Amino acid sequence: MTKSREGPLRHATMRERNLAVVLEQVVRCQPVTRARLAEHTGFTKTTVSNLLAVLEGAGLVQDGALVQDGERGRPGIAVSVNGDGAAALGLEINVDYLAACVLDLGRRTRYHQLVTFDNRGRPPESVIASLGRLAAEAVAAAAGQGLNVAGAMVAVPGLLDRENGLVRRAPNLGWTDVPVSTLLRDALPDLPIPAAHDNEANLAALAELWFGDGARHGGFIHVSGEIGIGAGIVMDGQVLRGTHGFAGELGHLIVDPGGAPCTCGGRGCLEQTAGQDAILRAAGLPAVTATTAAKPDGPIKALIALLERSDPRALAALEAAGRALGATLASAVNLVDPGAIVLGGIFSPLAPWIRPAVEAALAEGGGSLRTEVPPVVVSELAGNAAVLGAAGVVIERVIGHPALLLPA
Repeated sequence: MTKSREGPLRHATMRERNLAVVLEQVVRCQPVTRARLAEHTGFTKTTVSNLLAVLEGAGLVQDGALVQDGERGRPGIAVSVNGDGAAALGLEINVDYLAACVLDLGRRTRYHQLVTFDNRGRPPESVIASLGRLAAEAVAAAAGQGLNVAGAMVAVPGLLDRENGLVRRAPNLGWTDVPVSTLLRDALPDLPIPAAHDNEANLAALAELWFGDGARHGGFIHVSGEIGIGAGIVMDGQVLRGTHGFAGELGHLIVDPGGAPCTCGGRGCLEQTAGQDAILRAAGLPAVTATTAAKPDGPIKALIALLERSDPRALAALEAAGRALGATLASAVNLVDPGAIVLGGIFSPLAPWIRPAVEAALAEGGGSLRTEVPPVVVSELAGNAAVLGAAGVVIERVIGHPALLLPA
């Protein structure tokens, strides 16, 4: 038996790892024959068949049609992930809405629901109780399609102390030191993989990596603009979190030291110039709590109507916001050297007007250190990114640890 620094490797642990290896290869190469899986994994065909039988019993893989395995080989039965078995639940808490999304293992959206709430000032217990009801509806809807929800991930705004299960600060919600892990455990349905939570900007960036164009950029900064502004930084396929997990708070970088006070307690933060409320105020529109995700026909649509008519005040608001955002990103580019800047959230529909100013400020802010600045691209995921990324994390956990779904 192989030994490691932790001592002898238990047989059960070996099987769990082997199951993960085979499932990962199925996901990567599907449809794929058992012979090809044996070749890719180094396992014998008998071992591959035994492991596939366990994965099939857990509803994770299924046999398909006969396929030709190589030029001269005999046809073999193709194996693929089972899109009608296990599923993943993504949930999101935002300032003005709650959202739920169910993805199957084929990464298809099987359920999506968004409920508008003005969560500013609501007690955290009340917000998460509402989220629990939304989650229960999603699990029931998935079951109606024959899907078994394996686990849940919750996207939460603000500074998260995931080690201690706390939301340290979520300024736009008015939350401080909220025991979010305990509240989620009590409110959400009991699932094989216990619910976890992560920063919404980080999950939006992962969604861009898995469901958008992020993979082709290498490293990138995904800017998620809604009521607040966050950034998820992806390098080498991983989110850059920082020592305490607080990296990416782009909206609270100072652009004007003598500027307006911010909900975080500082002054002149980027959100006070380029956040949704600031843009609407500068354009002469009411700064109501309604993001594009919560209200597609709301204030952002009204703003776009002004921009399409070349309203001078609206154009000036986008120019100022883009300049501030671009100048802030110029410093971030020098710090982390991304391959691209991805505009998400409200910045996606506003891209025709805000992107030129962002690009100009990036070009001016880079100095002589760089021969070129990273391209500014627009996310097609827009306001759905965080909840998709949350469900995507659960899928990755299932692929990496399929034994979690096996009977005890």
